Amino acid sequence: MKTLYLRIVLTTIFVMTLSSFLAFIGSNIFYHYKLKSYNDQKLTKMATNIKSFYEENPEVNLNNYLKDVGDLGYQIFLVDKNGNQSFYGGKFRERKLSNNVIQSVLDGKVYHGVSKFKTSIFVTGFFDNVLINTIGVPINVGDNHYALFFRPNIELQFGEFHIFLSILIVLIIILSILFVLVSTRYIVNPVVKLTDATKVIAEGKYNVQLNINRQDEIGKLANHFSEMAKKLEQIEQMRQEFVSNVSHEIQSPIASIQGFSQTLKSKNLTEDQRQHYLSIIEDESRRMSLLSKQLLTLASLDKEEDILHKTKFDVADQLKQVFLSTEFSWREKNLAIDLELPSTFIYGDKHLLHQVWTNLITNSIKFNHDGGSISINVSSSENMCHITIKDTGIGISEEDLPQIFNRFYIADKARIRKESSTGLGLSITKQIVELHNGKIRVESKFGEGTEFIIDLPQM
Repeated sequence: MKTLYLRIVLTTIFVMTLSSFLAFIGSNIFYHYKLKSYNDQKLTKMATNIKSFYEENPEVNLNNYLKDVGDLGYQIFLVDKNGNQSFYGGKFRERKLSNNVIQSVLDGKVYHGVSKFKTSIFVTGFFDNVLINTIGVPINVGDNHYALFFRPNIELQFGEFHIFLSILIVLIIILSILFVLVSTRYIVNPVVKLTDATKVIAEGKYNVQLNINRQDEIGKLANHFSEMAKKLEQIEQMRQEFVSNVSHEIQSPIASIQGFSQTLKSKNLTEDQRQHYLSIIEDESRRMSLLSKQLLTLASLDKEEDILHKTKFDVADQLKQVFLSTEFSWREKNLAIDLELPSTFIYGDKHLLHQVWTNLITNSIKFNHDGGSISINVSSSENMCHITIKDTGIGISEEDLPQIFNRFYIADKARIRKESSTGLGLSITKQIVELHNGKIRVESKFGEGTEFIIDLPQM
């Protein structure tokens, strides 16, 4: 199986090769359709100048003259009316030329072999030094008639440049491949590290350090991967803590029930003692029932799939109902109640939100002082409903405040244990509010009271 490194290297080399091939074809096409006619005109003008100079200076020895011109970097073919042929300058690769073409030039016509040279995809015509790829002009001096075929000697004119260009291309190819090998390793190394880190995480080890300091997409991926690993580590810690807490919460009442059940078998117990132990067993059973109910609620909320059954209802009426249902508790503590509950309709799950108000109001009553107060206010603005539940109770310390929504977190463990709490109520409350795309926040000072603020969208 090919590695990513090898794939990138081969792909890059393939792209370089394909680009070079297409560039060569493109430049060849550009020459044939744009530059060939221009070169034909330029060479025709040069051949005409050679012809004109000799015709104006017939005393010049033609062979010597053409030899000198050939030495300057041109290929020349001369033929007279009798068929005598002479070559000057560089050699032609092919010397085939139609007799009809020769006769046509001898008759006074100009032969445009460059512009008429066949179009080829792989060979640029300008460099093909064959006799048919020339310019032919007639030379007439007295009774002497010649056909002169002329083209530049590319090998002589561009010999050094050709070598330089060849070396340049070879070096570009070699260096490009070397740089591709090095740069690809630079690109792939972070991916290799990510792959190794993924294997480590798959083994359940989340403490992964990725030393990748880059600002590109791979760097962002590495940062997101590190954040994911941290969150997975936190989730794993929370999972282990959750299992541990559930085990502890279940084991404690079971141990109490087993212990007091064994005690009840004793025949030496008075009726008062028996009733006392039975009430303890009843309380512990009730606490286990509450725990199982809340765990089921959390499991349902965690799924977050079609759990909400939204309807339009008056949240103020629902808060009033909760207060009426808890009337015995707050009257027992002689609490002052201040309600500002104007009719406010929201669109939400009536059953789940009823549990939110029950949790918060029950806590306000449970942790309040005798003779304290509870105030509830409902208002709305910009399609948002704002509910505040404030009490004058024992409050929450700064140390505990950031953690009160964590599952099984209990601030005052001694007191809450007496109240048969599980530490899941606020966690459930927060999750229900967030399922409604709402927000819940808390403000509290230890010994002065607590205020919960809930914002819920009305639609």
